[in-house]
Amino acid sequence: MEPRGPPLHRPRTPPLAKKLFIKTYGCQMNVYDSERMTDLLAPIGYAVADRPEAADLVILNTCHIREKASEKVYSELGRLRRLKDQRRTKGGNLTLAVAGCVAQADGAEMRRRAPYVDIVMGPQAYHRLPEYVARAERAAAGPAGQAGVGILDTEFPVESKFDHLPAPTRQAAVSTFVSIQEGCDKFCTFCVVPYTRGAEFSRPLQQIVDETRRRVDNGAREVTLLGQNVNAYHGAALDGDANLAELIDALADIDGLARIRYTTSHPRDMDADLIAAHGSCAKLMPFLHLPVQSGSDRILAAMNRQHTAADYHRIVGALRDARPDLALSSDFIVGYPGETDADFEATLDLVRTTVFAQAYSFKYSARPGTPAAALQDQVPEAAKDERLQALQALLNEQQRAASQAIVGRTTEVLLERPGRHQGQLVGRTMWNQPVQANLPPSYQGSLAKLHIDACAANSLDASLPDTTDMRACA
Repeated sequence: MEPRGPPLHRPRTPPLAKKLFIKTYGCQMNVYDSERMTDLLAPIGYAVADRPEAADLVILNTCHIREKASEKVYSELGRLRRLKDQRRTKGGNLTLAVAGCVAQADGAEMRRRAPYVDIVMGPQAYHRLPEYVARAERAAAGPAGQAGVGILDTEFPVESKFDHLPAPTRQAAVSTFVSIQEGCDKFCTFCVVPYTRGAEFSRPLQQIVDETRRRVDNGAREVTLLGQNVNAYHGAALDGDANLAELIDALADIDGLARIRYTTSHPRDMDADLIAAHGSCAKLMPFLHLPVQSGSDRILAAMNRQHTAADYHRIVGALRDARPDLALSSDFIVGYPGETDADFEATLDLVRTTVFAQAYSFKYSARPGTPAAALQDQVPEAAKDERLQALQALLNEQQRAASQAIVGRTTEVLLERPGRHQGQLVGRTMWNQPVQANLPPSYQGSLAKLHIDACAANSLDASLPDTTDMRACA
């Protein structure tokens, strides 16, 4: 008998990766959530696709903040239904999922209006996504047809989803997000967040430090801490709950982390420790997004904002005492029900006296289920339009002045990614101003001292100090 050699092993052909496309709506919190969904699905074979047509699974990660958010989602679902139908006629399958705040608010209605959607889940349930996707894939092989699997999860679970998320392992962006707090207990009368994200919840301090350290190890140089009320953070630590200032202090000890930011804040939670941190922590950037919404005390009370215009001025004064070069951003709503010309003028006065480097401003629009939606004294659309234009003109003037003030200076810029044009890198100053510069690719990911040459409408042009081309502000 001939001697037998080792058994022959035929090389296995690795399975083709399934493709995932996530469309992210709205806020930075959703950007973070979409990244974590990608991390969750990678172990079950999903790689990122650049368009829905190339995907086996499409997720719409929705936001309820913008006007007509639900209808925009249904419009997108109508297009995806046709793609699902086409895939089915060719013997394939396309799994459709809707996540986020619109799913949370409209879950049952969405199942009725769009029964072809396989998975509808709120923002607290996405850690269960692999299980739900596997169920949808099994059902697709059976007689379910076009009806969709019918998975609906809009509960607020007792356990934290963050306890079930895998550690991030992918290459991190130079500037990355880490969610530290979710939910809201403030119940502003115009806002749906308490109903879609639930009560305030803070992650344990060490969990955040560990995630941030992994992201820095994977290439991040800057972290933005996220929360619906981020400065209400009170995460568990070794010696009781830690506040946001204590978390920032812990993160500042991470080697390789150069910059720390946080958003979005509420004036009521801007405590003395956090104000002091702006003066004492070199890694905490001198830029703060602090929404005020209105300059009228009467409207602020109607909004249940729990602060006055004087409170806001006091907080801003203390912040600027701690960090004189602090740049401020804010949110404004014009045309809230009952807003008069005098109320709106108070908002303009607050803007003139505070001075903002950036700001977001919107016309009030009713969100179903919020107290303000039931108010009768709605402001006519024409008046909203006129007020918004006046407010934005003032805010744009201030933003342009902030950009102009830095022209001719040399300042530190974190270069995050390639720009639109060959040989261009884009990044941001300490004050969150977008910058573009013609630099070698080796500068990407670095903190570079750049000369600010000129300002355009939405960005700054910069160059290395020894190759400065001085130009007037365009």
